[in-house]
Order: sequence, then structure tokens, then C-alpha cells
Amino acid sequence: MEIGMSRRDFVKVTSLAAMGLSFGFKISSSFDTIIKNGMLIDGSGKKMFKADLGIKGEKITAIGDLSSATADLIIDAKDMYVSPGFIDIHTHTDIELLVNGGGESKIMQGVTTEVSGNCGSSPFPYLPEDAKSNSEHLKKKYDLDVYWETMDGFYQALNNKISINYASFTGHGDLRAFVMGRNDVPPTPEQLVQLKKVLAENLEMGSFGLSTGLEYAPGSYANTAELIELSKVVAKNGGLYNTHMRNEDDTLLEAIDEAIEICKKAEVNLEIAHLKTCNPANWYKIDKVIEKIEEAHINGLPINADRYPYIAYGTGLSTFLPLWSRQGNGEEIIARLKDTTLLPKIKEYAESRGNRIGGWKNVVISNVNNESNKQYEGKNIIECAEINSIEPLDFIVKLLIDEELSVGMVGFAMNEDNLRRILQNKLVMIGSDGNATSPSGKLGEGKPHPRYYGTFTRVLGKYCREEKLFDWETAINKMTYMPAKKINLKNRGLLNNDFYADIVIFNPNTIKDNATFVEPKQFASGIEYVFVNGKLTVNKGIHTRANGGYILRKS
Repeated sequence: MEIGMSRRDFVKVTSLAAMGLSFGFKISSSFDTIIKNGMLIDGSGKKMFKADLGIKGEKITAIGDLSSATADLIIDAKDMYVSPGFIDIHTHTDIELLVNGGGESKIMQGVTTEVSGNCGSSPFPYLPEDAKSNSEHLKKKYDLDVYWETMDGFYQALNNKISINYASFTGHGDLRAFVMGRNDVPPTPEQLVQLKKVLAENLEMGSFGLSTGLEYAPGSYANTAELIELSKVVAKNGGLYNTHMRNEDDTLLEAIDEAIEICKKAEVNLEIAHLKTCNPANWYKIDKVIEKIEEAHINGLPINADRYPYIAYGTGLSTFLPLWSRQGNGEEIIARLKDTTLLPKIKEYAESRGNRIGGWKNVVISNVNNESNKQYEGKNIIECAEINSIEPLDFIVKLLIDEELSVGMVGFAMNEDNLRRILQNKLVMIGSDGNATSPSGKLGEGKPHPRYYGTFTRVLGKYCREEKLFDWETAINKMTYMPAKKINLKNRGLLNNDFYADIVIFNPNTIKDNATFVEPKQFASGIEYVFVNGKLTVNKGIHTRANGGYILRKS
């Protein structure tokens, strides 16, 4: 397949396309694909318009009246909207694409690009012993025979056999573990130099920036000064500082202040991950949250945030353990859970966290590994404890030990009105905080958060069409050009000539999410066609198994 056009031909076609839009001229040429009669929402936020779109190779090469042109494939998009492919700015997809490169849960809701390595966690860099342990885990769980230590090594393992584009940040937690271990200690001057050196190497390999997970060990052990120094390296290399802040509930406002301080002192591009007001006692803080972020923006700071359209978050059950107990490796953490002298302190902290979220009825087990514990998936902690005739805290400890800490959970902690205000804000993009997974096969276990399958279609169906929080153009901008511009993705996020043909064609009347907390593994409705780099990947709502996705590196 021809990938591009000569400069002469390109200028000719794009010029004709511009005239076609302005004066109604017809463009006569040959394309691989023509999408005709659709309403184009180009991603910029400008009003939609009716036009045809031509694809040649992996690029958009004409927009206008293509009724005189020919193509190998012609799609009639009458009564449908045509937009850039959705860019999920906040995901945790990595090994999932090694297991199944199809990315079903995302591509079937129109996502064409996954941006991973968030919340301080990335599949690199690894010490040799950690790489070996990871390799053994993947062999045991997924029958994968892979090994890597570096970002380049992981990308080689992916080998471009993927249906969606993939980009990644460098996780601060993994960076810290690589240089100085997983304990609560500050870096020595020598270790700080090494942290900055390894980060710079990752940025040179194409990492889009640094992400932090300041509620998770070992990233939580970093102070503000360390984060400023690392963010200066990110800024020097034109990257993004993406932060899961130190707190999202009781000290939320202080956490925002810290993020803004890092942004200002490091002069770094800032994104606040999954902006929220957690737990009922903190819902009232929404006015101050928005005020702080908008004030920083008005003062010239490059600040944005992302959010998913749900009032429940998803994380690991081990987050209910105090930070001091999460130091070191898994064996060390489990040993503390078994230590009768330490357990009362651990339980006391966990109970306080449970009370803050509104009780254990609001914490639901989403996935475990052991077959004997599958019965707990989809049930809240109280229900699980009753099955075992033990107290909720005892059940939590028991399950964490049984599962070697690998327990997924969903926490219902947020307020719908606050969610609407955050989604509406002009500085907020859409990010799922979920993974590209599949309802069947080795990725089909558990009951994941429905955001894995429904985030983008939920925004369009529920919040755009039904509740009219924003118009279609604004919604699409939050999913396409806004995230592309934020991380400086070249030639993506817009329907524009010479941009990559990442394209979604959807029915505005039927688009909706079908995934629920009870039955989360359900594909969305209304996504008719999806192109990834010019390859038809969803055809009339069916995954074609095309592997047109690219590994994207920051240039």
C-alpha cells in the first residue's frame, strides 16, 4: 500500500480540498478509502461541517467534495458523525497489549491511542532482578516468554503487533525503585543525579514525560524538592509532568498547591490525573479546587486535568494499608500483615480509611487471581466478610495475604454534581484511568471498572447528548486535539490534511456505554467504524483484527 504522496501531488490535492470546502469544487483523484456524506467534527472545537474525507496510505489526504473521486473502499457516513480517533490521555495499559494486541475494550469505544505509564507506574525501567521476576510472572499467568529491562526493551516486546497506538510516560515509582529501592528514604545527592540521568535517558528514548503516584509506595516517599528537580529534567526535554496527587480527599487542596508549586518552580507542563473530590466529607471543596486550577491557568501556568465519567474510582485494595507498611517488596509487606504486633496499627489505619469512604459497603472487589476467591468479585467488603463469618478488616487482611497483595477494588466515593462540574471545565480532558482489555481469553477475568469499556461513549451518550453538559464539538475536542496538543503528539488529534488517519465514525443517536459495575465487560453501542493509521479496524461494529497501531515516541 502506498504510504504517502509526492510533495507536488500533496500540495495539489490539499489545495483542491481547501477550495472544495470553500467553493464547492469537486476533487477528482484516487484514494484507498473515501468517507462520504458525513458530518465532520474535526477535533479543534469548531462547528461541525458536512464534507467527504479521503485516505491514502496512513494519512488523510483530502477533505471536501470527493464525489468525482474513486477509492478501493467507500463508506457512506450519512446521518453519522466523523471525528478524529479518541486519545485516552490516562490509561494503565501495558502488558495487556502483550497478551492481546487487539485492545478490544478501547478500540470498540473509538479509542485509537492509549497513553500509559500513569500514576507513577510504567513497565520500565527494571533492575535485572525485577525484570526476571516480571518475566516469570508473565510466563506463569499468561504463558508469555518475554524479558526486558528498559523502555526500548518493552517496545521491542510489543513489536508493533497492536490494533491501537501506544505511548507512555515514565513512572516515578518504578524510576525510584530502579535507582534506590522501595523504602521510605530520601535520595542521596548521588542517587538524585542518577534519578535525573535515567529519566533523561527515558525521555530521549521517547517517553512523553514523568508520571507520579504520590498516594502509592514508593513514589509517596518523595518530597516536593525531589519532584521539582525531576520535573526540571522533564521541562528541559519538552515533556509533561502528570501527577496522581499526594491526596484526593482530606488534604486535596494542599495536594493541588504542591502540584502547582512543582509546575511553577520547574516551569513544566502539568496535568493533574483524574481530578476528583473523594469521600463525602470533602465534596464541598469543589469550588476551591476549580478556583485554584483556573487561577493557575490565568496566571500563565500550563495546567490541565483529566477525568473519567464515573463516581467510583478503581485501585488496589492494598491502598487501605498505611504507607509505612507498604515499604519494600511483596514478601516484606505480607510479613507485616502477619505480624501480630503490627497488625492492630494496620487495622486502625484501614478502618479510618473505610470510615472516610462511607463504610465498607462502598468498597467492591473487582478482581483476584485465585480461583477460590473468585466468588468475591463484584461483592462489597461487608458481603465478603459475611460469607466468611469474620469482621471486614480481618477479611481484607486475609484476602491480601491469599492473593499476595494483588486485589483490585472499586470505591464509590464521589459526587455526581461535582463530576459534572469537572467534566464541563474547559481545562479538563477525558481519560479513562482504565486498561485496553478483552471480555474473553486470558484478559477476560474479573469484574473491572466499567470505564475500561465505556468511558468515551458514556461522555458522548450520557453527558453530551442526554444531559447537554457541552456540545458535540467540545466533547470531541476534549477527547482528541486537546490531549494530542497537551503531550505534543505530532499530526494526530485533528481531521486535517497530512494528519494520520485515526478516525471514528459514530451514530450520534445511538452512541452509548453499555458497561455497568455489575456487568462491566460489554462493548459500547453506536461506534460504526474506526480507522487506525488508515487501516479499517472496526467495520460496522466488528473488530477486523487489523494491527495498524504504532508505538509513539516523543520527538
